Order: sequence, then structure tokens, then C-alpha cells
Amino acid sequence: MLHNNHKISIAIVDDHPIVIQGFRSLLESSPLYEIAGCFTTGGECLHFLQQQKVDIVLLDITLPDGNGVHFCATINEHYPDTIVVALSNLNERSIISQMFRNGAKGYLLKNVSAQELLDALNTVWEGKTAMSLEIKEIMQQPDLNTLQPVPELTKREKQILQLLAAGRKSAAIAEELFISPLTVKTHRATLLHKFQVSNIVTLVNRAKETGLI
Repeated sequence: MLHNNHKISIAIVDDHPIVIQGFRSLLESSPLYEIAGCFTTGGECLHFLQQQKVDIVLLDITLPDGNGVHFCATINEHYPDTIVVALSNLNERSIISQMFRNGAKGYLLKNVSAQELLDALNTVWEGKTAMSLEIKEIMQQPDLNTLQPVPELTKREKQILQLLAAGRKSAAIAEELFISPLTVKTHRATLLHKFQVSNIVTLVNRAKETGLI
């Protein structure tokens, strides 16, 4: 809702320019919102927030310089008046939960309709939580992960898991552990299989939930 004719300022953070363009065009067509800035990395957005207040940040999870889960926590800590809404293709329960624990007020999938996005922005602006229908359904289901045993990891797998959690890329891990990039790739695949996840962000979150890191 508008207050004192104040337009709600929004920053969009996504590593795909075409995605930014689409959501920017949609929001600029509304009299309620103005685009404060568009960024392809989380670091660029954080730097911008140091200089200018933004009402809402639409934040992707997978970014070239880190992941939105961590950036969300940073924004919430340093800019508590800025509302973070995740806008992602990832629908894993662990990531959704972590985003909300880190201060996000909404979680939307990128296939959200124009009206759903506008409704969600209005909802979080009113101080409520907004989620895509699919996200609501996922969060209402029992958390089966609590029934799964904690995977048993080798010493090397634990080392690689720790480095992945620290944001290291495969080449850097290979150099640090004096092993080949192919070996790192094999261990990464094994870790994904053991935790029954499809990406590194979910892997790290699941490992944290189980106390392995």
C-alpha cells in the first residue's frame, strides 16, 4: 500500500539479465513501485544498500558470488528495514526454511504470475508473509528429512563439504587439498547422492541441519 504518496522502492538481484528485464518491466508498469536498482551479484546489491535505502529486495538464491541464503542474513542484519523476498527456481524445503530463518518475508517461484507477484509485494509491505502456492504446499507437508539417517562421510568428504560450505569452487578445493579437479567432482557427486539433494546450496543447508558442519 502507498503511504504519503511514497512509491515502494525495489531492488532486483538475479544473475540472468533477461529475468531482471522481465520483472523490471512488470514493476515499472505499476504506479506503486519504482526500481531502485538491478544487480547480477549479491555483492553489488550490498554495496548499493550501503548508499541508498531500498524498501524491498527481490533476491535470487543462486548467484555467481555466493547464495541468496547468506545474502539474506546479511541484509537482515545490517538493513533490518529492508524487506527480502526470495525469487527463485529452487523449491527445496531446506532452502525455503533457511531463507525464512535468515529473515526473508516472502518466497516466490520465478514462474509466478504478474498478479501473484504484485499481491505478494503488497502482502509483505503490510508486514505479512508471502509465498507462492507451490511453496505453501511444500511447507505444509511433513518434513520427511527428519526421518532420514545422517549420512556417514569419509574424512575427505568432510573436508570437501567444509570447503563447499565456505564457498570454495572445485578448482580451489583441488588446489588446496592437492587432488585433481576430477576427484573433487567425484566427491561432490557422492555427497549429493548421500544427502539425496540436487544442488550444492541444498547440500550445505542439509549438512548444517544435521550438524555435520
